[in-house]
Amino acid sequence: MSEETNHKLNTENEASNNWIEGLKQEIATVLIGQEALVDRLIICLLCNGHILLEGMPGVAKTLAVKALSGALDADFSRLQFTPDLLPADLIGTMIYNPGDQTFSAKLGPIFANLVLADEINRAPAKVQSALLESMQERQVTIGDTTYPLPEPFLVLATQNPVDQEGTYRLPEAQLDRFLLKVLVDYPSADEELAVLRSMATTSPKMETSLVTSPEQIAKSREAINNLYIDPVLEKYIVTIVHATRDAKKYDPSLGSLIRAGASPRATINLALASKARAFMEGRNHVIPQDIKDLAPDVLRHRLLLSYEAEAEQKSADDIIAALLEKVPVP
Repeated sequence: MSEETNHKLNTENEASNNWIEGLKQEIATVLIGQEALVDRLIICLLCNGHILLEGMPGVAKTLAVKALSGALDADFSRLQFTPDLLPADLIGTMIYNPGDQTFSAKLGPIFANLVLADEINRAPAKVQSALLESMQERQVTIGDTTYPLPEPFLVLATQNPVDQEGTYRLPEAQLDRFLLKVLVDYPSADEELAVLRSMATTSPKMETSLVTSPEQIAKSREAINNLYIDPVLEKYIVTIVHATRDAKKYDPSLGSLIRAGASPRATINLALASKARAFMEGRNHVIPQDIKDLAPDVLRHRLLLSYEAEAEQKSADDIIAALLEKVPVP
């Protein structure tokens, strides 16, 4: 990359990412801690990708998504997923008009820029199937007509751990449509003390102010598309994903723990997310640490573990960490 090109990319970066710090600061007025979670939310916003947040109830998953939506000049819709939810409750349905004896479409709450799918794994398979078309094709079919979803369109889903009462495992095909799966942990003692002081009131601050717009985000996405990623790092990404499909090549003890590795969509998403992270940090190029830091979030929901892994109490994160140690870093 020439010095002139490098300077041009740096200038474009600075001009198009200056809203990110303001967005973080605005979210921090209602969400204490959880900096890594906020970074991942912004990465998905920049990549036009969906995100799945998993954690115990009460760790601010829903609050984080609502804080993000409040800072954007975009339509927001919240859906509480329950066992009795129907596909029509999500995408809409055809309504009969007795006056002129015709049917018209009543569009559902999925028609928004940001859709919060709260406790997504409490809804049955039919609802997940209806959501799948929206996530992948960014369109909805009602009757004989297909309706495009607004742009941008992001599903920000939360789920409780699958061993909780009344939860279902999400289908593998649907999980693969999420750019990132982020595990949301409990806050530290200091953070929880700050939460207590801020939120232990009858009227806590829950709303954020507008910081940016879809037009600004679109400009930032164009800048990300022009970011440089070295061919050596592209091969590094491909090697990491291939290692999930042939783990025994890198560590014989891991070979029996994975039933199926990550799909090519993981390769694409890891490269795109790494470019978004570089953009957020003001760099015009990807570095190996971007890839290593984001690999667990991109891969953890795409690995199918074997019964041996469950018996040995090995998680997807354990296996990913072991593979990252074995794959040589450029």
